[in-house]
Parts: sequence; C-alpha cells; structure tokens
Amino acid sequence: MGKLTIDEMATFCKRKGFVYQNSEIYGGLAGFYDFGHLGVELKNNIKKEWWKTFVQRRDDVVGIDGSIISNPKVWRASGHAKGFDDFIVECKKRKQKFRADQLIEEVLELDTHGMKLEDIKRVLDEYKERFEKEGYDLGEPKRFNLMFTTNIGPEQADKSEAFLRPETAQLIFADFRLVAENARLKLPFGIAQQGKAFRNEISPRDFLFRMREFEQMELEYFVHPEKQEDCEFIDEVLDYELNIYSAEMQSKKENMEKMTIKDALDKKIIKTKWHAYWLAQMHKWFVDLGARAHHFRIRQHVKDELSHYAADTWDLEYEFPFGWKELQGLSNRTDFDLKQHMQHSKKDLSLFDEETKKKIVPHVICEPSQGVERAFLVFMFDAYNYDEKRENVVLKLNPKLAPVKLGVFPLVSNKKEIVDKAREVHEMLKCCWTSTFDTGGSIGRRYARADEMGVVACITVDFDSLKDDSVTIRARDTTEQVRVKISELRNRVKDIIK
Repeated sequence: MGKLTIDEMATFCKRKGFVYQNSEIYGGLAGFYDFGHLGVELKNNIKKEWWKTFVQRRDDVVGIDGSIISNPKVWRASGHAKGFDDFIVECKKRKQKFRADQLIEEVLELDTHGMKLEDIKRVLDEYKERFEKEGYDLGEPKRFNLMFTTNIGPEQADKSEAFLRPETAQLIFADFRLVAENARLKLPFGIAQQGKAFRNEISPRDFLFRMREFEQMELEYFVHPEKQEDCEFIDEVLDYELNIYSAEMQSKKENMEKMTIKDALDKKIIKTKWHAYWLAQMHKWFVDLGARAHHFRIRQHVKDELSHYAADTWDLEYEFPFGWKELQGLSNRTDFDLKQHMQHSKKDLSLFDEETKKKIVPHVICEPSQGVERAFLVFMFDAYNYDEKRENVVLKLNPKLAPVKLGVFPLVSNKKEIVDKAREVHEMLKCCWTSTFDTGGSIGRRYARADEMGVVACITVDFDSLKDDSVTIRARDTTEQVRVKISELRNRVKDIIK
C-alpha cells in the first residue's frame, strides 16, 4: 500500500478521534482544528518529550511561558507589525484570493523560494496566458500582513489595538534579561518556550500543515559573540549522518547528499559548530521517537531566501505526501533581536562578561523553531501501517508518544467474574499509564481497534485468569502473546513502555 495522501490522513484522524475540523457542525472554519480524545494525548506527549529532552534534561536551557498578547511595541520592534507579509493575488473570475507563491508552484510547478514581490509580479505577467488557460484572471499581487489584531479594554480604537502573537520567540527576547538574572544563567545557554501562535494565513491548506492557530516549540540558544565556535558538545554529533541539501547544491541543481556532521563542517557547508550541533539534535529527536531518518533532510536557505537578519538558516524538512516541506527552521539570528528591543525599549539587555569586564550582547547562534502540529503529522505518517495479514491499520507510534499505552479486555463480556477481574487490572494500571477498558465485540475486533489507536499492548483476562491469577499480554507491533502473573504485570508493562 502506498503512502497516504494528506486528505486520507485527515479522514483517518477524524474517524479515530485524533483531529476534527473546528466547528464542523456550522460548516467549519479554514485553518482551525480541534484535537479529539486521542489527538490531545498524542499532542501532549509530543510536547512533553520535547520539553523533557531540550529543557529538563539539560543544564544549559530553561523555559518560560509568555503571554499570547503583549504590548504592541514588542511587535513593532521585531518588525512583525509592518513586515510580516505574504503575497496575495485575487482572481476576478473565481472570486477568490490566493497566496501568490503557492499558486505559482501549483500551476507552473516553479520553485518560489526567495521570490520577492517584484519576482512574483514578473512571473505572473510572463505566464499570464498560461494562467488564463487554467481558468484564472489574476489582478496585481500585493503584500498581506499575517498578524491577527484585537483590542484591549472596552474601547475599540487605534490606541487599544494589540496583536495575537505570530511566534513565541519575541517573548523570550523581551524577558531575556530577567530570565538570565533570575535563573543565574552563564553563556552559552538557551531559553525555550511552548505555546500558541496565530497567523492569518491567506490559504491554509494540507490539513495540519498550514494553519491559522497552531502551537510552537521554540528554543533560542545564546552564545558569547566572540566565542561562536566554542561548542563543547560537538563531539557528541560528529559521526551523526544527515541528508544535506546546501545552497550550492540547489544552485547547481544537484541532489541532496548524505554525510556526517564532521564532513559538513570540514567542507564548510555548515558554518558553525553550534549550528551543526543543533541541526543534529533536532533531527535525532525525531528519529529517537520513531520517525524514519530517510524521510528527513536539512536544506540551507539560498541567498535570496535568507532573512535580512540571519547569518545562516537551515530548514529541517520532511518528505510529506505533497513534497519536501519545512518542518523546523533553524536560524542563526545573530544579535538582531536583542538589539532591536534595546533600541525600541531603551532598556539594556546586555550581559556583563566577567572575563573581559565588559558588557556584551549575546548572539542567537541557532533558533530551532518547531510547529507541534507538523511534528504530529510526521509521527502519524511514519507510524501508519496497513497490515495485510490483520486487515487493519496498525499505528506503530513510539510507546512514549502513544496516546493510550494499554488496553484491558475481558475475554467475554457476559461473565461477571471475568469482567470484574479485568476491571481490577484496569484500575491498577491506569494509575501509572493511560489505559482503555473495552468489552464491545469479539476479542479480535477489540485488538483491531486498539491497533488503530496505537495502543502499545493489550491485556486480556480470560477463564484461566480466575484460576492462576495470570493474564495474556499481546504486543501491538508483533502480535506476540505471553502469559504474565498479575503480580508481575506492572514491571512487565514498565519494560514494554521503555
């Protein structure tokens, strides 16, 4: 069976209770989704594993939780209020508005990376007849700001206007000095945050890939401006392999190349050790949680695509059914953000360097910025398997991510002693792990339902359980079954989950 399309994945997610179209009973609202009883557990597990890996298990990273709405001056300083744009074009014939670069990619199959407004205009003019043949009558492309606006307080006026945050990074910069002092941080260090972000996308599409309301997991890693090559952790990843697609490879129309981090640094494909380290770490996080390494690559931004403040930017990309797409952006933002906020707020955000006895403005050597919902899609696609022998879907999620770890089933539902015994087992286990109790249908049908939910192991209580105080554990991925004493069940389950 071939890889699912994005629409087929959306259908599966709805059918099993992972994701629903927001307010569907009223016709829905494009770009907004609700997470069902399984989806919310998977999403929370993704966030928990990210936080555990990049914050709690590290001595050099701390976290914050900033507000969704901030003083609008934050977004004027960052440049979002005026320059956070996409290009919009209206079709008079279809009476629809489109994101211009996406329309060009779909109709002409051209790469639009790095295109500016004048480039978009030129392409639309050059291929005007082609668009007309495809049924489009396009106007002039224009800039469209993606910021959602709201009002604070009872007055609906310009002075009360505020923005829903389009990213989580700026609150890290605004709180930088306080966090550094309160947490007694010494360079190099990182500040992380998870939370909602909002972008008024022109054309939300591809299910959870491009949304108007989404969650981010973001990390800003700060280093001394004169010690950008002093990466004490680089030896951990030198032998780590990645599919690499550099700016030079793109300009020469070459294919991506698999190489180690050491090779990429030696060939100066990746400019700094810190950047290389975080690229490997973010890739490794996905692979360690069950995603398939060959579905990923790191792609360097070409010159025209590079943000004006960035010294270098790489995207961690995943091969979705609709092509290679950005999963995570990792940008070397230098000292741009802190200096912008220092200039606009007139507050000192520098740190005192004990070694030189001077104040310095740290550089963000790398900013791993990840959408939770895009990670959700990656793990769902790589876990989805249709088992021909079982004739049902088996969602082979890593046990750490699986929304429900255990299923407890009485073999029959019409014998009270067996049902009561199974209920006791369920109550004992759900104190430690998410567990579902199911009495509906044949045991085979219940196994199939559990497989589709990603349940790691099913525990069946049968007639013999009443005699020997044992149960049968069935493994999701192999269907192997073993008999275990109830008294030993917790330890056995602990091993399975690990």
